Amino acid sequence: MGDNDDAAEQTTDAPTAAEKTSEERAVRRPRRRSRVIALLACVLIVVIAGGLAIAGLVVQSQIKGEIEYIDDPFESLTDRPDSAGREASVPDPINILVLGSDSRIHIGNPDQWELGAERTDAILLVHVPGDRQSAQVISIPRDTWVDIPGWGMNKVNAAFSFGGPTLLIQTLEQLTGIHIDHFAVTDFESFAAVTDNLGGVDIHLPNGMDSGDVHLEPGTHTLTGAQALAYVRQRYGLIGGDFDRVQRQQNWMRAIYVAAIRAGVFRDPIELTSFLRTVAGSVAVDEGFTIAKMRSLALSLRDVLPSDLTFMTVPVAGTDTSSDGQSIVVLDQGPFDALMDVIASDDDVAQYIADNPDLTVLGSTVS
Repeated sequence: MGDNDDAAEQTTDAPTAAEKTSEERAVRRPRRRSRVIALLACVLIVVIAGGLAIAGLVVQSQIKGEIEYIDDPFESLTDRPDSAGREASVPDPINILVLGSDSRIHIGNPDQWELGAERTDAILLVHVPGDRQSAQVISIPRDTWVDIPGWGMNKVNAAFSFGGPTLLIQTLEQLTGIHIDHFAVTDFESFAAVTDNLGGVDIHLPNGMDSGDVHLEPGTHTLTGAQALAYVRQRYGLIGGDFDRVQRQQNWMRAIYVAAIRAGVFRDPIELTSFLRTVAGSVAVDEGFTIAKMRSLALSLRDVLPSDLTFMTVPVAGTDTSSDGQSIVVLDQGPFDALMDVIASDDDVAQYIADNPDLTVLGSTVS
């Protein structure tokens, strides 16, 4: 199978469990490592992890020096949700909170957070089940109306502005009942650098694009980092408004995943090192998310196929206006709670999503 065929696989319909035969896995095994690396390309730090799984110790040391680590944002948290317990023979599930912003700041010590420092444009919860047979990337719209501990009702992204990583983690754990294990933050400028490192990414524009200096006709285009940045920053002319913007963010992440496989960077040690250094310089993570833990996570995902990765948005009832005049997103509380309960208990999340077609799962075409 050629690189283009391999890259195109992710847009096909997901196979049933019965179709994932041992023969299929055996045929695909030679490309397994590149798929592990690309699996969570949207979570750039896990891309690093996958690369480290095949990189030498010298490269690992170089990459570690590029990553920005922040002081433990979990240290001061109390009354946290329990981690889903598993049998001794099965790894614990892992939940990673990933933030995307227009301009990543050096967040440093969470205890020294400056009030109003920054809000975040993308909030993603990445769930890696204990059985390591799938992964879910779940977007929470930035304008979702939630209770922020100590601050009352406000948009969820205000928690990051009010109290940095620690308060946002606390807010989301209270909202979802899910234990968050690790934290990562990146900025869209960094996604642009990664995009350019890959030679651009292919994105289908069913309606073309007219945003700023970018004017493209309908069709599939190889976007540069700057063009992709304009794609996810576009606020006007989208029928679904910010909901469409969330799906564009997910679509860009998926496109990076495809481009990484197609470019073959994971089979070329020199290109791999260059790519990993670009990615590593794009993120900050909690100090507990060590290189060893990243590598262990990547290796545990060795049997996951591209069709096992799901991008989705939390269930919402629509938009509204708060009492103080803010435009907000209102959760569809029943379906939201049900989904969060399944994730918190790590109870076959992939099957739950498959059994609930009303959930907003990223399709092959995005407006």
